[in-house]
Amino acid sequence: MPRIVIAALAAAAATLAIPADAQNPIDRIRPDAPERAAYGSYPVGVVTRDFTDTGRADVIAAQDATGAKPVSDRTLTTEIWYPAAEGTAPGTTYETVLRDGETPVTLSGRAARDATPAEGSFPLVLISHGYPGNRFLMSHLGENLASKGYVVVSTDHPDSTYDDMGLFASTLVNRPLDQAFLLDALADMEGDIGAMIDAEDIGLVGYSMGGYGALIFGGAGLSEIATTREEPAAYVAPRDLLDQHAAGSESHAALVDPRLKAVIAIGPWGRNRDFWDASGLAGFEKPLLLVAGDQDDVSGYADMRRIFEETSGTDRFLLSFEGANHNAAAPIPAPENAWDVSESLGWAPFEHYADAVWDTTRMNNVLQHFATAWFDLHLKEQEQSARFFDLVENAEDGVWSMNDAGEPTAEHTYWAGFPERTAKSLRMEFRQAE
Repeated sequence: MPRIVIAALAAAAATLAIPADAQNPIDRIRPDAPERAAYGSYPVGVVTRDFTDTGRADVIAAQDATGAKPVSDRTLTTEIWYPAAEGTAPGTTYETVLRDGETPVTLSGRAARDATPAEGSFPLVLISHGYPGNRFLMSHLGENLASKGYVVVSTDHPDSTYDDMGLFASTLVNRPLDQAFLLDALADMEGDIGAMIDAEDIGLVGYSMGGYGALIFGGAGLSEIATTREEPAAYVAPRDLLDQHAAGSESHAALVDPRLKAVIAIGPWGRNRDFWDASGLAGFEKPLLLVAGDQDDVSGYADMRRIFEETSGTDRFLLSFEGANHNAAAPIPAPENAWDVSESLGWAPFEHYADAVWDTTRMNNVLQHFATAWFDLHLKEQEQSARFFDLVENAEDGVWSMNDAGEPTAEHTYWAGFPERTAKSLRMEFRQAE
């Protein structure tokens, strides 16, 4: 049976969990999706929890304060997806808002709210959204990975969400601190879900400013330019609060956590504004998968390539979507009411989610495929997953060659896991640690 037919049958089976009247489904798997995009064998549960970091330096209050640096409690509202007990019925909705911060929207997924957890211990994966974003922006990935045996956590980063867009400097300071705090909070979580978490094997997915935080948290200390600049004002944190992330500082060294075993940075922002230099990026030592659109005009594709070249302390890959912009492979498909022009924005929120060239579901499926293989390799130590990264650089240079039994011949170099005629406009590059 041709592989494209097999893939189509698998995708059709996966769609059986999607109600016909689902609103804005986040869990679609296309018939031409690569192999590891398909949902796994576990039903998925989801809960919402708040985690509060007490006494965190308050970046916004520090603008006008004198004397001691002001502190406040910082509460992170968090969605947790997890493998659920056998027999759990799929299907839930997520109530949130669009990019304008005010228009209500309902998303449909296959997780079951407050479901009984499955038995066993599962690696933890953190998801960190962009500026602005929210905990549902990559909910498709959260559900998908949970079905494959991961506990996945996505939070609302204060001062950085659609309905809470604060001082940008707060995001610059707090994003890696939020990621580190959540790692600790989930590792110490009690109850049934806490008991599921393997807190020694943790992955991190960061999009845009989430990618900025992930690089810092993974070891890439900030440059002297980043910590000493006086303009533009948006990039200057009050009271030298950004200094704690400076390359070579004791505070930054203490931030890096050995439990973080692998990172995926999608469209990471910062190199385009000199927040790192080659020396600082060389301090990043976690296995790194960079994902980018080669037309990205927000983080700058050329600058993300500099991140790829300069993270010389680790083995790393760069997956490029040819023709895609900043929304490559991260956001949920644009909800139906995002197609309408928002009065407050003056434009349709659609463009916050969609790409002008690529189908969003297609990009999501490609990322689900590679994210599954990446974390299976580095968090579960499944060495067979390495084959999904042992690829010819340009997808279209791969040769499809099968014998009469449907087995690959010696000439077969097509991208592993991709059905015939589907590995298009993608590039996977590799650099070895120096």
